[in-house]
Amino acid sequence: MPPADSPLSEVVTIARDLIRIDTTNHGGGHAKGEREAAEYVGAYLESIGLTPTYFEPIPRRTNVMTRIPGRNPDKPALVVHGHLDVVPAIAEDWSVDPFAGEIRDGMLWGRGAVDMKNMDAMILTSVADILRSGEQPERDLILTFFADEENGGVEGSELVVRDHPEWFAGATEAISEVGGYSIAVGERRAYLLQVGEKALIWIRLVARGRAAHGSSYHFDNAVTALAKAVAALGSTQWPVSLTPATTEMLARLGELADIGSTDPDAIAATAGTAAGFLRSSFRTTTNPTGLTAGYKHNVIPDRAEALIDVRVLPGTEEAALEDIRRIVGEGIDVEIVHQDIGLEVPFSGDLVGAMVDALGRHDPGVPVVPYLLGGGTDNKALAGLGIEGYGFAPLRLPAGFDFTGMFHGVDERVPLDALEFGQSVLTDLLRTY
Repeated sequence: MPPADSPLSEVVTIARDLIRIDTTNHGGGHAKGEREAAEYVGAYLESIGLTPTYFEPIPRRTNVMTRIPGRNPDKPALVVHGHLDVVPAIAEDWSVDPFAGEIRDGMLWGRGAVDMKNMDAMILTSVADILRSGEQPERDLILTFFADEENGGVEGSELVVRDHPEWFAGATEAISEVGGYSIAVGERRAYLLQVGEKALIWIRLVARGRAAHGSSYHFDNAVTALAKAVAALGSTQWPVSLTPATTEMLARLGELADIGSTDPDAIAATAGTAAGFLRSSFRTTTNPTGLTAGYKHNVIPDRAEALIDVRVLPGTEEAALEDIRRIVGEGIDVEIVHQDIGLEVPFSGDLVGAMVDALGRHDPGVPVVPYLLGGGTDNKALAGLGIEGYGFAPLRLPAGFDFTGMFHGVDERVPLDALEFGQSVLTDLLRTY
């Protein structure tokens, strides 16, 4: 809880404090760990009269949960979840210290400001506002803060769901990150509500050749073979394939933009800085993200590897892998490092109506549009328990602010007034739904 004389709002203070706790996750089991951040969250929960429960299946990979009784115990519980880890930040690339939680130009800067310590702070302070007013939420709330989301949740939400499914007893729906934020469509503002996620398939391409001296006349070179495969896959233009969510999104954006085109990419372009996020939801993406080969300048290695981040539409996983094997060609092994599921849930029902209404009470008359997230969240793990997950971390953002570019980007930051708006909307939702 911030000091009474703090010039910052509580939601900003907590988000700043969490950013200052370095929870970098390099993936593959190499992480600083979330323990200190989980303990900070737990201490805050205790300060507002709640009892946190911790689960640390792997040293320092700490998850924390609490359950808040609602006024109406007959209603299904709602899971409200965040993650405490962040992707790495190379300090010399930033204009600020990525873990200082600096406030500048009306914004909070730092790794996690967008993904997703902002939402963690909004969750905590929204619940605190309700409880401090002497009220209860409408239904039971299950607050959960996971470890390892940035590594696909394999050392976080997957283990929690496997070992402690009782944490989520009675829950049928969940809300988390990467939805509820505003975009500019021409001169108009709209909000994107996340109703689905592409499947994640992390693959490793492996090329093998014959080791030799670097000066050799040599055509069995693993690096050359890998380079061809990476270039072929990375430059593939995957075809557009629409799902119910993207079809409805395009229809609604098309009406807002009124550009007289039915081309999905042209309609997405009307969303300005969010266009790249939206375009990725229309098709498979295969982005090379890492290369490993060689051990000396004058030695031709016999093995070369590349990491590829593959995201595919729900239900197209096997077909995409077949296409990938065809594109990279013979002699290249395709190894699956991690694979999860795709999701799509209805843009309808009581929860969707409540989220739309909550936004409407705080920003009247602004339309809400469904969309499919190109990335993924811990909603995928909860789906294994039959829990339908949505992305709803509400933020009203200034036109031209490249919010989607902040995810895993340099100089990640969020406007302070957007955080305060989000807390108000989320409090409203949790109090009434």
